[in-house]
Amino acid sequence: SFAYFTIKDRLPQILTKVIDTLHRHKNEFFEEHGEKGVEAEKRAISFLSKLRNELQTDKPVTPLEDELPDAALWNQYLDYQRNLSNGNGEPSWFQSPWLFVECYMYRRIHAALAQNPPIDNFDVFKEGKAQNFFESQEAVIALCTYFQELLKNIKDLDEKQLQEELFKLLQVSLWGNKCDLSFSAGEDSSQKSSILQSLENMVPYILVNDMEKLWSLLVNVKKNGTERSYVRVDIILDNAGFELVSDLVLADFLLASKLADEVYFHGKSIPWYVSDTTKHDFNWTVKQLQSANHMWMSRCGINWEGNLKKRAWVFSDHMFWTLPHDFSSMGGVAPDLYAELQKSNLLLFKGDLNYRKLTGDRKWEYSVPFHQALNKFHPAPLCSLRTLKSDTQVGLKPGQGEQIQASEPEWMTSGKYGIVQFDASL
Repeated sequence: SFAYFTIKDRLPQILTKVIDTLHRHKNEFFEEHGEKGVEAEKRAISFLSKLRNELQTDKPVTPLEDELPDAALWNQYLDYQRNLSNGNGEPSWFQSPWLFVECYMYRRIHAALAQNPPIDNFDVFKEGKAQNFFESQEAVIALCTYFQELLKNIKDLDEKQLQEELFKLLQVSLWGNKCDLSFSAGEDSSQKSSILQSLENMVPYILVNDMEKLWSLLVNVKKNGTERSYVRVDIILDNAGFELVSDLVLADFLLASKLADEVYFHGKSIPWYVSDTTKHDFNWTVKQLQSANHMWMSRCGINWEGNLKKRAWVFSDHMFWTLPHDFSSMGGVAPDLYAELQKSNLLLFKGDLNYRKLTGDRKWEYSVPFHQALNKFHPAPLCSLRTLKSDTQVGLKPGQGEQIQASEPEWMTSGKYGIVQFDASL
């Protein structure tokens, strides 16, 4: 299975890169923290080398031994996996659900640093994320330029034109999801050219396209609301770099077009899946745009800083997003987060990992309804914007998946296909 190759090849590759990154920063740790920094680096590397060995030799997955706030929840989840195995031995790296062991690896990488001050705040993936951003510079400039030109005339657009612009920016945000470093095991995955030019050609690759439903939801919320009612959209973020910029442009468009009054962003509280967005990445990106020596880029950055200051944009990073649980258990594990999402008019879930967690990462029949696969997770109307990079997909027309499978065996994992899949909550 694709999961097998991920665990066998991609995850050890990612761990090797992490170890290498720490090696390369040895001098920096010494300059900042003296001998303590070097000692901490050595301890972190030995912890990670041990982890790599456990993974490659299919050792049992061990309970977390750190004191971090989520450790108890992880260990309870490990017990739950043990009970599932019905006494068939301990859950091990190759004999456990892929979603669980992959999340577990990133949590162990975090522990390797968190347990080793003074380098406990070092993000081993930060360089890769920054590099992805800088290498996507041309695409970022093209998108910011397009958006700033659009803003000049946004007040004059009629409903049909607004709808067209929304659809365009939804597609940019969708295809922006191709830039994923955990998928490429940290190899270059930057967006080199402007996506805007190629949107037309990509439409046939959107297997489920519910953009019309999103549009009517947003328009109806506006029409049916009272003068004072606030329309709130939540974006559950995926990757930093170009994808994040595309999400920020979409969010700014929602405000400028008055389709929404506030946008809440949900990121990761620890470095995760190589390129996922943390609070640091989010703020860093806004600052980079602000200080860019390109007029439209810096205009975007300045406006976005303003959105954050006046709280039209809010960033939050709940611990639940970096637990191994699928979203159907959010109500029980993180009732506070579930209650927060219930305040939203629309939840946009970006990317593949969020889709896996929405659908329980199961090997569904392709034509199973999305609503059914969500397994009672319905805090608010929700939509997944995702390019396919793992073998879970639901809500296709009968025969649609089988037909593509016949000519393209890799269709579910190549990132070539995408979905904009909507579910109106109960």
